Amino acid sequence: MTKLSVNINKIATLRNARGGNNPNVLTVARDVECFGGQGITVHPRPDERHIRYQDVRDLRPQITTEFNIEGNPIDSFVQLVLEVVPTQVTLVPDGHDQITSNHGWDTLENKTFLTDICKTFKDAGIRTSIFVNADPRMVEGAKACGADRVELYTEPYAAGYAANREAAIAPFIAAAEEARRIGLGLNAGHDLSLENLAYYHQLIPWTDEVSIGHALICDALYLGLQETIKQYLAALQ
Repeated sequence: MTKLSVNINKIATLRNARGGNNPNVLTVARDVECFGGQGITVHPRPDERHIRYQDVRDLRPQITTEFNIEGNPIDSFVQLVLEVVPTQVTLVPDGHDQITSNHGWDTLENKTFLTDICKTFKDAGIRTSIFVNADPRMVEGAKACGADRVELYTEPYAAGYAANREAAIAPFIAAAEEARRIGLGLNAGHDLSLENLAYYHQLIPWTDEVSIGHALICDALYLGLQETIKQYLAALQ
């Protein structure tokens, strides 16, 4: 079964726009779990423009499902993750000024660095995933770095879905098959939505987890959070 991990960054973005604590990210996280979400994802950035480091600390004791922390493993991020000890850490090569993630790691060029980081987290008992483009070589490289899983960067799939979904999914099938062949767990995320999720899951049903935030929160504005989570879970059946 593919788990749905809900990224709540956008809830924090809305809160930060006015200050105060409305909407409350802790309440939303609990509601996500109550409504059937199987995990909570956060992506704290150094400028704390959405999820703050303190949010991560506050969320940890509240979460009863899986807790996934994404981010670039700079020193402050590494220390935060080791302090909080989530279920999973996802290593993402974000620049400090990126609006959102827009590429995966080159696991070959960065092998030494990623190997050291993976060991640091795995020694602490934290499942480690590396964010990669849909390239079997990058998947194989992640295995060599000691990762437990890869997360495929799915924006290119989402961007090409409407024009030619068969062509859009093809490189992701190749990368996913490589992950399965070499025994890596498989996650996916970025721009997955109610429009394209079911087809992705139909062709790559061995995906362990999808992490979805922006599209899900946008849908919740119209459908409500509970109904939105219900529909995303249905797309994963």
